[in-house]
Amino acid sequence: MAVSGAVPNLAFRRLRGQHSPAEFAAAVRRAAREIGERVACDARYIGRVEAGEIRCPNYAYERVFLHMFPGLSLADLGFSAREAVRGRRPAVSAGAPPPAITTRNDEESDVLRRAFMTSGTATVAAASLGLGGTAVAIPAPRGAHRIGEAEVRAVEDAVRQIRLLDDRHGADGLYKSAAQPLRAAYALLDAGTTARRSTEDRLHAGAGELAISVGWLAHDSGRFDDARSHYAEALATARVAGDPALEAHAFCNTSFLARDAGKYREAVRAAQAGLRAAQPLSSDRLLSLLCLREAGAWAGLGDRTACEQALGRAHTHFARGQSEGDPEWMSFFGEPELEALEAQCWSALGEWGRAARHAHRATVLQNPHFARNLALYRAQLASNLAHAGRPDEAAAEARRVVDSLGDVQSSRIRRILTETSRVLTTTR
Repeated sequence: MAVSGAVPNLAFRRLRGQHSPAEFAAAVRRAAREIGERVACDARYIGRVEAGEIRCPNYAYERVFLHMFPGLSLADLGFSAREAVRGRRPAVSAGAPPPAITTRNDEESDVLRRAFMTSGTATVAAASLGLGGTAVAIPAPRGAHRIGEAEVRAVEDAVRQIRLLDDRHGADGLYKSAAQPLRAAYALLDAGTTARRSTEDRLHAGAGELAISVGWLAHDSGRFDDARSHYAEALATARVAGDPALEAHAFCNTSFLARDAGKYREAVRAAQAGLRAAQPLSSDRLLSLLCLREAGAWAGLGDRTACEQALGRAHTHFARGQSEGDPEWMSFFGEPELEALEAQCWSALGEWGRAARHAHRATVLQNPHFARNLALYRAQLASNLAHAGRPDEAAAEARRVVDSLGDVQSSRIRRILTETSRVLTTTR
């Protein structure tokens, strides 16, 4: 049903033809994979578009729809111009720098726009995410009010918004603001007033994924204790809800954090626990990533044999391809990330030339849409080249990273560059 004031999108409905909303959503997901995008399209999203609730799609969906219907514009698909939707701006031209995240930049501005609405007697506390000028109004439920679709969907949209901006800009400018909606999401969860079990399950999953996303922002910006706390919170949520997908994700990030903190045995145990949780999920890509986490931990321990075995398992799972069971949060994980994580293994084992080859391949394969990861891969390549005794090439790669840091704010990348500079200074 269309929301109040919405104008149904009849053009989009005609394009769907005789396909059901679920069938059309599956076609959208397939088209996304063809161009390296990952969208969580389902029948509910198609319904929102056709009802006119989504007047202009976010940039990821825009690219997918234009790929599906070559020669048609957004207007032909029944959408409004981006600049005509309140709070949006047209996409910047090629070569123009993306806006800083501290400005009103409209990154995927249709998410987080709608408030968590409660009854008129409820207390509503505003928690601004501070991203793209949008804000989330977080309810404090009271009385008989039940949490429903609108609240749960807003939690899920918050997760997507954070991941999108992190992909493009890095964590440093996002962490403190993102912690506020996290607290509000858990306040909803603690209220325990969901109307249906399915709604409660989605709220648990959304709150847990939000905890992991905020934990990642803390992790990437060097706040390891905060990250550990957020990952533990997500793991506890997964255990309470009996959610193996959330549990596997929490263990995956916990392993990553432990490796970065030099706690390699803990990293091995967390990766292996994640693999056990992920077994029933029908996602070889998830199993591949968890094997890579385990491989990185074994490399940190200096166990080359165990590292190579885990790498072999990672490649075997990866070669089986994508599936409908792949989690939405794994949109970053493709061949570039596979190469980058293998490069980290070889660098930990002191094989700098081999590490540089894999890191270089990661930079060549990476989609520029993932600006933070591209800068990270280049920083890792610069470090590997410096340690391999190739200072001129290392310096050139480092300069490319520095040139991108105006839009990418990541303490982790800056730490790698600082270490690379130290190596170059001592070897020249």
